[in-house]
Amino acid sequence: MRKTPKLAAAYALCAIGSAVLALGGCASSSDTSILNTDPPEKMYADADTLMNKGKFDAAARKFEDLDRSHPYSSEARRAIVLAAYAYYKAGKSPEAIASAERYTVMHPGTKDAPLAHHIIASAYFDDMKTSERDQTATRKALEQLKILKSRYPDSTYARDADNRIRIAEDNLAASEMEVGRFYQKDKNFIAAINRFKTVVSDYQTTVHVEEALLRLTECYMALGVVNEAQTAVAVLGHNFPESKWYKSAYALLKSEGLAPAVNSESWITKAWKAVPKLSLGGPG
Repeated sequence: MRKTPKLAAAYALCAIGSAVLALGGCASSSDTSILNTDPPEKMYADADTLMNKGKFDAAARKFEDLDRSHPYSSEARRAIVLAAYAYYKAGKSPEAIASAERYTVMHPGTKDAPLAHHIIASAYFDDMKTSERDQTATRKALEQLKILKSRYPDSTYARDADNRIRIAEDNLAASEMEVGRFYQKDKNFIAAINRFKTVVSDYQTTVHVEEALLRLTECYMALGVVNEAQTAVAVLGHNFPESKWYKSAYALLKSEGLAPAVNSESWITKAWKAVPKLSLGGPG
């Protein structure tokens, strides 16, 4: 049947009206689906029950639903950090980190802030790679662990952070040593020194600092920077007199007719916590 202009216009108006109604229906349906009309205390209890049953992913989503549906309720704030914890227990580190970081931004310094930083630190700590691989997760874990120690020293999480800090710093020092040895082998001594310098400056409490001081001695001797080499050996001998690395470093100096001696202007002297005051003799 051929449509007249008036009939075609009527069809067009009907089509437009139907589309508007359809869109309105979709919007209405979408709006109701994202809000839960249960009271916040019930939603919190339901999420807590799921958590106790080990249904961590479902619990996390329920806590998030509570925060979204009742953002101004007293339960909403804690729901954010508990969602982070549930996601962490569910093995979903990115979601756990995102929720915990949101909490630290919105509610810094509150009762649950240490828990939020602990969750972030734990998620990154679990993702740490071996020393020859990328250390981004290690650095982020260490950052959060140090925040716990500095901002919340009396929290349970801060007291438990010490061992993790040692592990993270040891991993970072080992990574610097890996790269430094590579550069040294390639005779790129300046680049190698920069890596070993990081270990001596930032990771003095790790087992890698002894070797770093030896490698600095070798690199400085290769470059003819004798006073820095002598200082490295002096610091090494003063702090680790029984170390095999000191014996090797001392032998290297002795082969060139030199002895350990402290240069007060050396960065090694300034970086080290307890430098010797006098030149040292050889190892025992």
